[in-house]
Amino acid sequence: MDSLESQQFDAEVHSFPVDRLNAVLRSVQDDPRTMALIEAQNVNPVVRLRYNDHGPKHVMTVLERSIELYDLLKRGDVPFNGATDHGLDEADEPVIIALGAIFHDVGHVVHRDRHSYYSVDIAWDRLLEVLDPIYEPAVATKLAGEVLHAVVCHHRKESPLTSEAGVVRIADALDMERGRSRRPYEAGGRGINTISSRAIKSVTLKTGEDQAVSIEIEMTSAAGIYQVDELLNSKVKNSRLEEHIQIVAVRSEDEDRLVERFEL
Repeated sequence: MDSLESQQFDAEVHSFPVDRLNAVLRSVQDDPRTMALIEAQNVNPVVRLRYNDHGPKHVMTVLERSIELYDLLKRGDVPFNGATDHGLDEADEPVIIALGAIFHDVGHVVHRDRHSYYSVDIAWDRLLEVLDPIYEPAVATKLAGEVLHAVVCHHRKESPLTSEAGVVRIADALDMERGRSRRPYEAGGRGINTISSRAIKSVTLKTGEDQAVSIEIEMTSAAGIYQVDELLNSKVKNSRLEEHIQIVAVRSEDEDRLVERFEL
């Protein structure tokens, strides 16, 4: 995942402290076992199951979307509680979010089924490895616990108890553009996730008129509704953040007129 090495956030661009976040990202990049896990986690879903991408590119997309979503929510004065409930700093909020994004799918090295729970078991040691050079042991332990909460809650079965976990949960579903389905499609995969993902042309996050965040999705056909409603909207629900987010999907190319505009 070479792109993580150059992924550093700018204090002049973002509305939150970035120094600790950038230090943690460098520490992740320096941990060969974590980097190997991120590479290996794509084999079961893509190579063996012909499912959408869950490897380094997916991780980078979820990381970038997580921080983008967090930034917009902070600008909208949305409160976060994962770090503050432990008496930690605001600067630790994006650390929790970024690490949740990075480790949320590592359980795929075991199996796709129940992968969020396998991810928790696998991520614990790796989290301490990347946090210990930066934090005191007690703080690193608390942060690792919050990251694992975000990891297990990225799937719909578990409801987030923190806004940080809600961000990771939603950002995971924001990786829906057609490039994510290229490899399984070329390998013959024709499941609903692959077909619907190929119908998503672009995903844009911006400040909403009435909510902190507007998620705007451009579709080439009505098949994209599955990604929007069944996957994204179902993760926004019970995320702790649903009142702050609007979803707008617009059909742009297909000849059929089944769906022109879809708002949630």
